Amino acid sequence: MEKPHKSEGDINISPMRALWQKTHLNDASRALLDEDARYFLKQSLSTPCLNTMQACDGIYIEDTQGRRYMDFHGNNVHQAGFANPDIIEAIKRQLDELPFCTRRYTNRVAVKLARKLTEIAPGNLNKVLFCPGGSEAIGIALKLARIATGRHKTISMWDSFHGATLDAISVGGEALFRQDIGPLLPGTEHAPPPDEYRCIFGCNERGGCDLTCARYVEYILEKERDIAAVIAEPIRSTPYIPKPEYWQHIRRACDRYGALLIFDEIPHCLGRTGKMFTFENFGVTPDMVVIGKGLGGGIIPMAALIAHEELDVAEERALGHYTHEKNPVACAAALATVRYVEKHKLAEHAAESGRYALGRMRAMKDRHPLIGDVRGLGLFLGIELVKDRATRERASDEAEAVMYAALTRGLSFKLTMGNILTLTPALIITKEQLDRALDILEDAISEVEAQ
Repeated sequence: MEKPHKSEGDINISPMRALWQKTHLNDASRALLDEDARYFLKQSLSTPCLNTMQACDGIYIEDTQGRRYMDFHGNNVHQAGFANPDIIEAIKRQLDELPFCTRRYTNRVAVKLARKLTEIAPGNLNKVLFCPGGSEAIGIALKLARIATGRHKTISMWDSFHGATLDAISVGGEALFRQDIGPLLPGTEHAPPPDEYRCIFGCNERGGCDLTCARYVEYILEKERDIAAVIAEPIRSTPYIPKPEYWQHIRRACDRYGALLIFDEIPHCLGRTGKMFTFENFGVTPDMVVIGKGLGGGIIPMAALIAHEELDVAEERALGHYTHEKNPVACAAALATVRYVEKHKLAEHAAESGRYALGRMRAMKDRHPLIGDVRGLGLFLGIELVKDRATRERASDEAEAVMYAALTRGLSFKLTMGNILTLTPALIITKEQLDRALDILEDAISEVEAQ
């Protein structure tokens, strides 16, 4: 039997996880995990679970044994921090005023949120639709692209993640979701991602990125001539951080061949990369952007499509039509979240904190041969572990060992591609907390290197 793919996260059935649970979980925690596994369908990445949780606040989660962890994963919902009191108050107030809005009606808070999102979005991104989750919002974007262009084909990136629904995995590029699942959407072309460290076009051997990957996307656009949209994450959640010229090149190519540019910012919109929208770091504006996860304040599922006003062309078609499309409680949570990010200048704080963290990570790389590369944009950070810097062989077992060593010390984070430590803390994190987390991480790396 082949080993499960590790592109989206650490594998939840590994011997290392079982050993950590045996060593660190008490009988009550293991009993709850067993009960969870009895009722929930098993699936990679999710069930069986790692641990049990009883509380969360700020940058922390707390398990049922009372141990607190700095959560540098958080499913990327915690821009404003867990259990943010401003957001909770807005939700409570809305529950008393209007807890639900039936279809074909609107409500004041939904309109306020729509207006707010169009105010903060650059350019002519002046039209929105809401839905409960990111996968559904991706589906809306794909349908709108087909209607607006009269085409159905897309270009997206290998190793990308756009959600777990069938349409989302069709444009997504992760083997864990795509392989052996049967027929997917037709016309979903894929290109290699802009990963300079592991570029399949060999840019490392030529002195660095020369935009061959961007020209390959343009090549597909030119040869096909009937692509509806390029859909991609402006930075991949491992993360890959392309040059601004990469997206500028693709933006021009989309315009030249009549394709739309759709950005999936579900994991990192609302300030994480130092800007309210990630694409603002690259000097381009897409035709559509999908946001979610943190939009609900880390409490309520909420996502949105924000589109160019000229794409308001589907009056006689159904794009989303979701039961909770204009849920007033979800909209109140989202509006409070956006206002909190603005009021407390969390985007600016993320930019400053990210520069500081990246400096510390580069110093760590100088001290630790296990670290092959460090990268980041704002508080979207990654450390890639390798067995050998010359060959760049992925140090997947070592990365998993580092993850559990850090977890034992009170730091939680996610692995991607098997060997990349992906670090995404709440944007409210202080310098002292960030230092503490990086100290834990370096101690964990030292422990694994010494084995």
